[in-house]
Amino acid sequence: MLIDFFHYDFLRNTLYTGLLIGIIAPLLGTFIVVRRLSLIADALSHVTLAGIAFALFLQKQVSFPIAPLYGGMFFSVTGSILIEKLRSVYRTYQEIAIPIILSAGVGLSVIFISLANGFNTDLFSYLFGSVSAVSRNDFYMILTIAIFVVAIIVLFYKELVALSFDEEHATVSGIHAKRIHLLFIVLTALVIAASIRIVGVLLVSALMTLPVAASMRIAKGFRQTLILSIIFGELAVMIGLITGYYFSIPPGGTIVVVSVIILLWTIIVKRR
Repeated sequence: MLIDFFHYDFLRNTLYTGLLIGIIAPLLGTFIVVRRLSLIADALSHVTLAGIAFALFLQKQVSFPIAPLYGGMFFSVTGSILIEKLRSVYRTYQEIAIPIILSAGVGLSVIFISLANGFNTDLFSYLFGSVSAVSRNDFYMILTIAIFVVAIIVLFYKELVALSFDEEHATVSGIHAKRIHLLFIVLTALVIAASIRIVGVLLVSALMTLPVAASMRIAKGFRQTLILSIIFGELAVMIGLITGYYFSIPPGGTIVVVSVIILLWTIIVKRR
């Protein structure tokens, strides 16, 4: 069944991109879940949709040549920075920053989708993912993001773990919490924007949280949770891409369904 994925160039791009996303999405998702910031992926995905719709609007109405993925990435990174700024404004109620940005993203998405003459095939593929939409340039861009993400996680692993479990103690220990938080949330924004090509705007948060939720049921310790979440993420992406291709359906839905099945399996195994 994988023969077609190695035979056609566009499917190879999708397969390699899926392998990368299956690593970096659950990798960052583990830290997000531990920090109890699971909804941040939803917020940034909707902001990314606004950026994609804005780029499509510029293409069709203004004839300005900008790739929708780059527009989404710019909006996502901007949204992540604004979340951090709002978290510092609302120190006592920091979690309110997420629904504020989520609401702004939804509002802007509706406006720009309307200005871009509503839904079309391009926008539909960004909403639910596509097996055939990943170009060679997309792959190289996502590869660059993946290398950057892995490098940052390796370099700041101890600091990220410390901040995730006990931020006050980490800050007292001399860790620059604000800088690490900002760097982490920008990485999250980049990964969400990169994952949209495969998983889709509406489902990308599931890939960052469901494999982590499954691994937490059976893992013994944080590192094992990290490893198992990546394994589960890769399984979901690969099975989702293959079934999506052969049944001619958007891969985002199948990836999420496989992730849910893995989660249910770990729950059953844990109970037994």
